[in-house]
Amino acid sequence: MNPRDLAKAMKRLGIQQEELEAHEVIIRLADKELVFSDPAVTKVNAMGQLSFQITGTPEERPRETPITEEDVSTVMSQTNVDRERALTAIKKHRGDLAAAILELTAP
Repeated sequence: MNPRDLAKAMKRLGIQQEELEAHEVIIRLADKELVFSDPAVTKVNAMGQLSFQITGTPEERPRETPITEEDVSTVMSQTNVDRERALTAIKKHRGDLAAAILELTAP
């Protein structure tokens, strides 16, 4: 079936498609992220129900833990280091404050 006939058939069924110009798509899972760079993304509206189709090769990367100012302040007060060193240690240990404090207080 040629693309024009397919589009007409889909329209009769109440299905509309739209290509989106996406630069990046990130899917956040519990323990990791799937990152699609330069994906082909199609928005499909089937009788009011929206769905998105993503085509591309994902890169898996560990999910980053959000770091709060309270976390940074806690590490700074426990180790007597500046904000930059505390933040670097927290990031290195992926949000594990105890590990960051142990690293910064180790002789």
